[in-house]
This record gives sequence, structure tokens and C-alpha cells, in this order.
Amino acid sequence: MNDLHLISHHLCPYVQRAVIVLDEKKIPHERTYIDLANKPDWFSTLSPLGRVPLLQHQEAVIFESQVIAEYLDEITAGSLHPSNPLEKARHRSWIEFGSETLKEIGRFYSAKTRAEFELSRTDLIAKLQRISSEIDGPFFGGATFHMIDGVYGTIFRYFDVFETEFNQSLTETRTTLHNWRTSIAQRPSVINAVPAGYEDRLKNFLIQRASYLSGCRTGVS
Repeated sequence: MNDLHLISHHLCPYVQRAVIVLDEKKIPHERTYIDLANKPDWFSTLSPLGRVPLLQHQEAVIFESQVIAEYLDEITAGSLHPSNPLEKARHRSWIEFGSETLKEIGRFYSAKTRAEFELSRTDLIAKLQRISSEIDGPFFGGATFHMIDGVYGTIFRYFDVFETEFNQSLTETRTTLHNWRTSIAQRPSVINAVPAGYEDRLKNFLIQRASYLSGCRTGVS
């Protein structure tokens, strides 16, 4: 599998899903980061949807983050999913819920007015509260780290920057959800899923959007 090539972008949360699987399963691969604002011609030729992640393996091109993550899991020993089919399906359902949560995060940091911002913030917190009752702890399904935990690691990573740079807390401390977030954040594969300088890149990305959130920066009046 030395011919696996993952094409990525420094800030893409969906790419991180694949990187976490690659790291958890110790899969050798090559990784290339591209600028989505200035896509190389070769990438536009390869990618049917024009977005990352993209996985090249042998002569095939695979796209869509969860498809890539599942493929990587399937072609290697063991699995990052539960062995019980019903529990596996439940995890996959909540992974899809995670994708919807990422969309809400996008609306949250893009909102231009306070009303839009507060509405999105309320909807985002409601999503977090909805999944909180499903967590067994310390990870989603108990003591074992699964693929779903990596997916939500990419979500909670946003919250670190929201809190430190924009004074926006979305999870209460001493709750099941916060404990889950803390457990995931300590996982080496989650820590290493982003390149050096990620937090500064994300902060600058959010500031440059000139949204309501960008005006909430800590220390900015």
C-alpha cells in the first residue's frame, strides 16, 4: 500500500477523517496539500467534485471523506468500527450527524449579523446536546476509540479556537460531552491530524471572513 496518495488542504476537517484512520492503522502513504483558492490543473483533472480529500490508490481515484475513511479501514487488518452490525450502523448514523454538525459550524462562523449568529449558535448547541445522550464514555462507545471519535475530533478542534480566540464556549465543563471532547483531544492520531500552524491558519481564516464571529475576538473592542 505504499502507493496511497492523499490530497489535502491545510484546514479541511473532512481530510482529517482520513488522516486519523491512516495514523490509527499505521498505513504508509504520501500526502500533498494544495491551495483550494488556486487549484492545480492536475487536481482539477483528478477530482470530479473539485474538492478534497482525494485518495489515489493504484490506478483509482477515490473521493468523499467518509468513503475514503471506510476504504482505508476495509483494506487493513482490524476495524475502527464496532464488530456488532447494529452498533456499527448506529455509529455510522451519528457520523452522518457529525457531517451535519460541521455544516452548522460553517453557518456559525459565516453569519454576518448578530441574529444569524445567535440562531446558528442555538442550533449548534442543540446538535451537541442531542448527541450527548448517546455517549457511553470515555469515548463514544465506551473505552475503545472508534472511527466516530475521530470524526468528532475534527469538530471539537474548531471549538478550541472559538474559545481561545473568540470567547465563544459551546460545551459546558463537567458534562459527558465535555469529557468525551477531552478524551478525543488527547488521542495522538487526532492531535497529529493537522499540519503545523493549523490553529493560526484557522484563526486567520475566521478573521478574514469579516463575519459576526470575527468581531468577537478576544481583546478586540
